[in-house]
Amino acid sequence: MRVTVGPPILMINHGSTFMSTDLGGQINPHSHLGIFADDTRFLSNYSCYIDGHPWIRLTSATTTYYAARVYLINPEFTCRQGKVSQGDLSLIISRTVEEGIHEDLDITNNACQPVTFNLEIALASDFADIFEVESQEYVRRGHIQTKWCETEHQLETRYTNGSFSRCLMYKPCNFTSRPYYANGRITFEISLEPSQTWHTCCKYNLIDHERVREAVDFCYQDMVDLSTINTEIERLHCQWRDSVTGIVCANEDVVRLYRQSIEDLGSLRLYDYDFGPDIWLPAAGVPKFVALFGRDSLIISLQNMIVHPGFARGALQKLGELQATDLDEWRDAQPGKILHEIRQGELAYFAKIPHTPYYGAADTTPLFLITLHETWKWLGDNSLLQDNRDIVLRCLEWIDNYGDLDGDGFQEYQMQSPGGIENQAWKDSGDAVVYPDGSQVKAPKALCELQGYVFDAWMRMAEVFDVLGEGNFAQELRTKAAKLQIRFEEHFWSEDLDCYVFALDSDKQPVRSLTSNAGHCLWSGIASPERAARVVQRLMQPDMWSGWGVRTLSTKNQAYNPYSYHLGSIWPHDNGIIAMGFKRYGFTDEVAQIAHGIFDASKYFASYRLPELFAGTQRQPGAFPVPYIQANVPQGWAAASVFHLIQAILGLQADAPHQLLYVDPHLPPWLPEMELQQVEIGNSRVDLQFWRHGEVTHWDAVVKSGEVEVKQESYFRSNFQE
Repeated sequence: MRVTVGPPILMINHGSTFMSTDLGGQINPHSHLGIFADDTRFLSNYSCYIDGHPWIRLTSATTTYYAARVYLINPEFTCRQGKVSQGDLSLIISRTVEEGIHEDLDITNNACQPVTFNLEIALASDFADIFEVESQEYVRRGHIQTKWCETEHQLETRYTNGSFSRCLMYKPCNFTSRPYYANGRITFEISLEPSQTWHTCCKYNLIDHERVREAVDFCYQDMVDLSTINTEIERLHCQWRDSVTGIVCANEDVVRLYRQSIEDLGSLRLYDYDFGPDIWLPAAGVPKFVALFGRDSLIISLQNMIVHPGFARGALQKLGELQATDLDEWRDAQPGKILHEIRQGELAYFAKIPHTPYYGAADTTPLFLITLHETWKWLGDNSLLQDNRDIVLRCLEWIDNYGDLDGDGFQEYQMQSPGGIENQAWKDSGDAVVYPDGSQVKAPKALCELQGYVFDAWMRMAEVFDVLGEGNFAQELRTKAAKLQIRFEEHFWSEDLDCYVFALDSDKQPVRSLTSNAGHCLWSGIASPERAARVVQRLMQPDMWSGWGVRTLSTKNQAYNPYSYHLGSIWPHDNGIIAMGFKRYGFTDEVAQIAHGIFDASKYFASYRLPELFAGTQRQPGAFPVPYIQANVPQGWAAASVFHLIQAILGLQADAPHQLLYVDPHLPPWLPEMELQQVEIGNSRVDLQFWRHGEVTHWDAVVKSGEVEVKQESYFRSNFQE
């Protein structure tokens, strides 16, 4: 039997607006659910009743990322005409999101006699900041006023705290029975003859100071009818789908995962940050991270190279614009640093949190350099390098002056802001960095992957400055990278662990915990080939390999918890990066093993939507992936992890400045053939076909436009190891 797992909620989102409800379409005021925009919860309670009784849910689903539908029936109750049997009345709640929320309520009388009843909708708004919603710790600051406008049939709930204000306007329209408001409930008195139907639209308009996020006038059926494009937003989403690399594959599960990932990335588009129809960037994930994140935007951009390399332009442009220029301990900012996160809610508005923006990430700055270089290699646009030269120089200065806190040649981090983040790499939960006995490592912390990122950034920037005609500086960067690589091997390798250690602690002693971070060191190329082979073998041992993916932390660590955020869970994006690292050193069987685990896991998740993470439980007969209870779905780098895994299997690497595309495919038995259509390299487009014959993978390329030469060469190229 097919097992489907997923969060027990309905989530619809678009831009910075999203709505999360339970499966019955209701919102419990003591939950994390609600209508949100710009980090504020505009609606915190929604309940629907028939003559004071709750409706009974039959089923519900999100039908597209911006639309959901709920089917309900009445319980048995007594109305004016007498007893009404369960199921005599049906209610369909249909919702779509664009700027605001459009809701359709459709009731049908399926009984043989007339029925008169009240439809009651209870609404409340707390206007809580999303950080308060997540922590479930609320501080009442301003005041809320609610008023019902009888002539407009509109409920206005407004929150004011000094100069900060938010407002929810709830407006029923297109109704046949007039709404009334009392005791916190909108009430419709409805009389239906047998087989008669009743309909109303309800608009949720969200007001942020002077900006109105208005619900569309289209009802659900018009919004989900893809035969007609009714909105500019749907047009842009279609443009995204049409611009990306297509896939043809005999493995239907892989095709469904790939296409769902394309949909998820488009659904996360932050329209407020658009530079143009094809220059944009995504939110990190719904519901907790509907905001601009530096690390997430950069990693998603890297994952998308084989799908649409121009996708990275938006992230590079916006993050470059917001590069820090001054020292600011409250925001953990130093000159040249690339941001971590921006928030728009009340706490950020009044500087109760430092996310305005917040710069507490030690990896975003080298990742910016890596992304810039990789984008250039796929697009072949030298203007990218010249336009970003000054930003690059400031990034490099930050790595030298601030990334290395004590001048020992290694990158380490330490939070300065009292409102900041303790752990400032991708495993950024407060308890993520542990010793083998499970105790916490104190800052400053020099994580292994940070050294790899900087090594990779220096090597890539050396190539960039060669192109810019600054060969002496390029050689300086190569020399620094070589020295870092030697010192990294001396200080981070553990013979006992047979792997690179997690980090160096504040006393520069190795933290001998076995973690997935070591796989990132292969992705960056800092690892020696001999030790890379040992890392691959170690990460695929049962304490790290679950069967679904590589765990974040070994089961032998005292802090291991498969249901935690970073202490033994499985992250799809982490596995994609590890697979890219394995491929770099030629471990094609292990690449296929990781891909198979993640692809198999995706089959169990609703709609093939990979969540942000899932539990690190062991794969065995009768088992299935267990979701992390608060995982973001959709989540950008989880969705895009499939592209990294495919890139690793096929060994795709671009050199668009020289009109070259390298392939090094090794298809496993479970994936005997694959075609990628309209792969973009510079100004060229090429179709790539791969098929397995016996134990050998063959390939063919058809250039559809432009000029590009496709060559077979190992992913692990010598020019990054000079």
